[in-house]
Amino acid sequence: MPIIKTTDGIEIFYKDWGAGQPIVFSHGWPLSADDWDTQMLFFLSKGFRVIAHDRRGHGRSTQTGDGHDMDHYADDLAALTAHLDLKNAIHVGHSTGGGEVVRYLARHGEDRVAKAAIMSAVPPLMVKTADNPGGLPKDVFDDLQAQLAANRSQFYRDVPAGPFYGFNRPGAKPSEALIQNWWRQGMMGGAKAHYDGIVAFSQTDFTEDLKKITVPVLVMHGDDDQIVPYADSAPLSAKLLKNGTLKTYKGFPHGMPTTEAAIINAELLAFIKS
Repeated sequence: MPIIKTTDGIEIFYKDWGAGQPIVFSHGWPLSADDWDTQMLFFLSKGFRVIAHDRRGHGRSTQTGDGHDMDHYADDLAALTAHLDLKNAIHVGHSTGGGEVVRYLARHGEDRVAKAAIMSAVPPLMVKTADNPGGLPKDVFDDLQAQLAANRSQFYRDVPAGPFYGFNRPGAKPSEALIQNWWRQGMMGGAKAHYDGIVAFSQTDFTEDLKKITVPVLVMHGDDDQIVPYADSAPLSAKLLKNGTLKTYKGFPHGMPTTEAAIINAELLAFIKS
């Protein structure tokens, strides 16, 4: 399998298909590079080189017990881009992956990057604090950790069957295949990585990171996102970015890159070509 080894000895699995301008995809919690299959096949067919990795502790990468924080996630992404010597790359991040992309750009610079897009992404900050009164109470995330620790398999069934794809909404038509694929990806990863990852995606403050970024960034978010609530995420990130564009999708769920792939892919392509 194609892997790179990080400076702290972690093996990171990645896919690298095609040629042309590179698009690098960073996946959401607790999934893997496989969550980008639809996007990778689409952009490969449009003449791009498509790359996606499994975050440390996720998918086929090392199930390490530590390093599950945004700095390590960003450093691993930087190691991958350096290993592949990517230039003029487009970085696309979904959910936790959006935070990974933002931290990577702020921490490692933009020399290798042309543009970025963050979808249903966790920045600027998910948890409620004195400075972020619109955030979610910390006990929401404590409960996620408790559910994971008690019965991870059931938890990873309930999330995609309900709020992740909006299958709990009236009139929704749940896809058993999508639910099972989400469960499969989640159960491939390590429980410790996923447990710690809840803190990483909910308590990391990306405010200063967003202010440092100068490349064009497309901020894409559904207004019916039940995982990362819209009002306290996308509009705030777009305002903090020097060159951010906000695109709001009425009624779209958190997992919109999958459930609304045709629309998301077309708009992402238009942004890349603009």
